[in-house]
Amino acid sequence: MGQDPGCVSCTANRQRLTARPKLGQHFLIRGSTLERIAAAACPKPEAQVVEIGPGRGALTEKLLARAARVVAVEIDSDLADHLRRKFAGEERLEILAQDALETDFSQWGHASITGNLPYYVASPILTKVARLDVPRAVFLIQKEVAERLVAKPGERAYGFLTVQIALWMEARRLFEVKPAAFRPPPKVDSAVVLLEPRKQKLPVGDPDAFLAFVSLAFRHKRKTLRNNLAETYGKENVDRWPEASLRAEQLSLEQFLEIYKRLGALAVS
Repeated sequence: MGQDPGCVSCTANRQRLTARPKLGQHFLIRGSTLERIAAAACPKPEAQVVEIGPGRGALTEKLLARAARVVAVEIDSDLADHLRRKFAGEERLEILAQDALETDFSQWGHASITGNLPYYVASPILTKVARLDVPRAVFLIQKEVAERLVAKPGERAYGFLTVQIALWMEARRLFEVKPAAFRPPPKVDSAVVLLEPRKQKLPVGDPDAFLAFVSLAFRHKRKTLRNNLAETYGKENVDRWPEASLRAEQLSLEQFLEIYKRLGALAVS
């Protein structure tokens, strides 16, 4: 007896959705974890929420139960088609088959953002979202990246990404997620982080120029500020700083801002 062509099509579609090594996709399947992420992204009924990388729509379902409208941004066209079939007739869901890194999220205004971010794209998306006017952002990311977001000065994970995100957002790790919660299971642990706007905006006239300075300070992480900055700002100037013998990983965001102010005064004088 021959196989139904429709079944062949379904099988092929399932195979396409199962293996995505080129995108590093691991689909979260544990219902309790999905509920916790949705609750963190939408602690109360929301008018709108944006989901990055909805995959097969497991989290999307939870978000639709908490928000009046969901916008799902999915780079994989096959998965986007799968979502359109799965949620056919759901007028509250908008599915966009496009790259989140090329998407203007400001078009959705003051909407919460959430999603499961692959390792290779987590940092650029985090830095993109951090600048937005959003009430909160909740992301499932590799545990290593989560540790960098919440690290304190002097800790091993503390680095440029920590300072960059902290310029706009306060980061908090909510809970860890083990590989068994995914299909296929990744080789590393993951964690869910919450980003919320800083309660007090920091006095930075040109954020990009400030971050370029911070990046230079972290250029060689194990070297001192003197070694990293003397060539650019002059050894005699840097030597006068009380922080000259410290490494960038030992300085708080506020200390970086103080040094940056001195550089501004130096440029004027």
